[in-house]
Amino acid sequence: MRRNEIKNRFTFEHKNEPLLPRDLFVKRMFNHLLLGAITILFSLMIGIIGYHYFESIGWIDSLLNASMILGGMGPVTELHTDSGKIFASMYALFSGIIFLVTVGIIIAPAVHRFLHRLHIDEKDDN
Repeated sequence: MRRNEIKNRFTFEHKNEPLLPRDLFVKRMFNHLLLGAITILFSLMIGIIGYHYFESIGWIDSLLNASMILGGMGPVTELHTDSGKIFASMYALFSGIIFLVTVGIIIAPAVHRFLHRLHIDEKDDN
């Protein structure tokens, strides 16, 4: 895939351009959902590896802990090492930011379409 094709998948039209047709809008929403899912999976992998490495927790329990932190619920397994506690605190802060970023990625096309529709009849003063 060429660089321009990737750029065009995530570039929004200007307010003076016509509204994107519904089928292309659905493709845009799918692309943003896919990017959000990739972001969550990448973040989850960081947590799984971190819990497994710093606390020597099994892979399934590491998945559970990372999922619970990423979902905003909190850790399940009691942490015993200082390095594990430091990792868990950094991962919790990281997860909060990733949650907000992912929500922004997913809803951006819908918000843009709504705002674009509001400004579709306005003429550019420039």
